[in-house]
Amino acid sequence: MSSSRSDSRADSADDQKDAVTSSDPLRPSDHIDGDDSITQPRLGLIGWLRWGWRQLTSMRTAIILLLVLAIAAIPGSIFPQRMADPNGVTQWEADNPDLFPVLDAMNMFDVYLSPWFSAIYLLLFISLVGCVIPRIKHHLKALRARPPRTPARLGRLEDHREVTRDTADADAEAARSIDVAQKQLKALGYRVERYDKGRTYSVSAERGYWRETGNLVFHLALVGVLLVVGIGGSFAYTGQRVVVEGQTFVNTLLDYESMNRGRFVSDDALSPYAMTLDSFDVTYQQYGSAASGQAGDFSANVSVRENGETREDSVRVNHPLGVAGDKIYLLGNGYAPTITVRNADGDVVYSNSVPFLPQDTNLTSLGVIKVTDGMPEQLGIAAFFYPSAAKLETGAFASAHGDLLAPLLTLDVYEGDLGIDEGTPRSVYVLDTEELTKLTGRTTDVDSIELAPGETADLPNGLGTVTFEDESPAGATDYRESVKRFVSLQIHHDDSAVWVLVFALLALAGLMLALFVPRRRMWVKATSSDGAVNLEYAGLARGEDPTLAAAVDDLVAGHARLLDAPRRTSPSEKTRK
Repeated sequence: MSSSRSDSRADSADDQKDAVTSSDPLRPSDHIDGDDSITQPRLGLIGWLRWGWRQLTSMRTAIILLLVLAIAAIPGSIFPQRMADPNGVTQWEADNPDLFPVLDAMNMFDVYLSPWFSAIYLLLFISLVGCVIPRIKHHLKALRARPPRTPARLGRLEDHREVTRDTADADAEAARSIDVAQKQLKALGYRVERYDKGRTYSVSAERGYWRETGNLVFHLALVGVLLVVGIGGSFAYTGQRVVVEGQTFVNTLLDYESMNRGRFVSDDALSPYAMTLDSFDVTYQQYGSAASGQAGDFSANVSVRENGETREDSVRVNHPLGVAGDKIYLLGNGYAPTITVRNADGDVVYSNSVPFLPQDTNLTSLGVIKVTDGMPEQLGIAAFFYPSAAKLETGAFASAHGDLLAPLLTLDVYEGDLGIDEGTPRSVYVLDTEELTKLTGRTTDVDSIELAPGETADLPNGLGTVTFEDESPAGATDYRESVKRFVSLQIHHDDSAVWVLVFALLALAGLMLALFVPRRRMWVKATSSDGAVNLEYAGLARGEDPTLAAAVDDLVAGHARLLDAPRRTSPSEKTRK
């Protein structure tokens, strides 16, 4: 006995010693949770891949990627894009020569074709697919499942109602009450299941699976949009062409000024047709109105030749013309003065209707003429055109109106090397004067050349003459038709546009279902006792459902009306009687 006491004292002493040395004074150091540090298992390569896949395919990540994609598309609306507005890119480069290389290296002018935009696009696609597929499997399983059993204590639910009905045959009346409730809930669109036990009868009902169906349809439609846009873009093309009145555009690659086509668009994929710009009509607001002098409506009147037939039609703003599956849009317009240059021997060395780029709302326009042959040296002419010229106090000209009321053309002539012979591409709208000698205009002793339609002036140094041709028809009494107009057209072909619309409508329909279809469960329980039936009604919503309480009240009221309605006797019951 003394030995056991000594052993006990020894053990007690050891425990006290361990308790003192332990970080926790209440536990020995060798206790199962005596060490606070947690050692996690090594994930390894497969573990990290699984973790990354779960993060990528979560709904939160999909929403973040969708937001990032929307933000990444913003530069596409700020900077001109080569695929839609190549002339705008050229002009932006001329206006910002220092900043352009930096932004171009970041693909700011090819946003939707850039690697970083494609990476976001692809990650969003994978995230949506990986998120939706498991939810589809879970939803299909839920659709086949039975409604859950009636809870034992319906009174614990917030939306709970209880009614007691007196009756002579409590068991029969309880069973009939649940039969009526079952039919009532079925008529309301619920899936129902009976759960009877002893003297307690109940029906469990649920509905609202269209909510999850709509949610899945919405996400599947987004996947469809991504697929259609990605695949459809490989078979689409967009081209630009400037057409002057009287000119004909043929739908071939050689006749486009710029073309962006998908990787699967072959050289012979373009549909054969031709289009001639017969005239360009523009209406201006009346004088005295708030928008006096501003253009109101534009219409490019064209003749289209397709499959051996010719038809007349028009291209207007926001009203594209459809030809052979292509959509032809009106992007811009302006004046194209016809200019003829002759050398000292009187030979015509240049004659063309030159599109001038508008610089303001009154169509003060800037144009460039390049004479490459027939002269002792190449000539470059920087010209300004004023449809309704008005002289300012400074002596400079401005246009007071966009219509041809008093047209005037001013020319500054340069002589030298235009840089064309080097083989370097040069914009037809830009004149590089670095290697040229200025012959007229400011900084020279010769005034700029000023011409009205039909007038001719001598070039400096006896080089020849320049003529501003008058295009007015015979018998014209004013200048309104003296200068040709041009239009800038965009030809776009994309067969996926219809499918994008279909998936967009599906996404909208799915979103409406997900927002407005409530997901809820209903229970009706009848318990029979001596001379009475105790009826319980309860509802439970999945998520926010402000109409649940009203739905339970309607269920109670409707059930009472059905129970109190006169019972119909079936033919079999009459026979038994």
